[in-house]
Amino acid sequence: MPNAKLCERFRGFYPVVIDIETSGFDPKLNAILEIAAITLKMNEEGWLEPDESLQFNVNPFTDAILEPTALAFNGIDPANPLRDAVDEKIALEEIFKIVRTGIKANGCNRAVIVAHNAHFDHSFLMTAAERVGIKRNPFHPFATFDTASLSGLVFGQTVLAKACEIAQIPFDHKQAHSALYDTEKTAILFCEIVNRFKRLGGWPLVMANSPADIELNEA
Repeated sequence: MPNAKLCERFRGFYPVVIDIETSGFDPKLNAILEIAAITLKMNEEGWLEPDESLQFNVNPFTDAILEPTALAFNGIDPANPLRDAVDEKIALEEIFKIVRTGIKANGCNRAVIVAHNAHFDHSFLMTAAERVGIKRNPFHPFATFDTASLSGLVFGQTVLAKACEIAQIPFDHKQAHSALYDTEKTAILFCEIVNRFKRLGGWPLVMANSPADIELNEA
């Protein structure tokens, strides 16, 4: 059976790996401080691999709540002028632009977020897009691919660093909680999960004969 195209592998979805660092847990009250996106591609042999990447440091929106515990956790100083930060509308518009290009180039219908604990990143992305008035959001409004759940199934680990360790993907804890670094590792991890399923013979799908077919063939 020939190797599937990217659009055939995920029922028309275009997977895009996202990681967002924030100033808290509430997407309506807390700000996006960093966002990174990596698109994926399928090579000629049908293996999934990372493609383009894009990263932005982001200015907090007006009146956003900056939780000290969140800033201490991710080590981000929103007031640091060396961050070269942009407003969230600029960051989202640039990311959405390359995503829409990828959707069209691969014959897909719409994008789907791939992320570790994907509900968190999805909620911040969708809320921010609505807040800044972006109407052409290429991402599915609720569907995601969550690498935490997938890693729990495949590797028995749901923490990104531990899942990477089991998958033999090098992970530097000192660089963790940088949006770009975590996105890179999540992209590699997701590709490994998808490709491992292919290596095990699970893709392309080969439908097993039903009991009725077996009886018919033996008759």
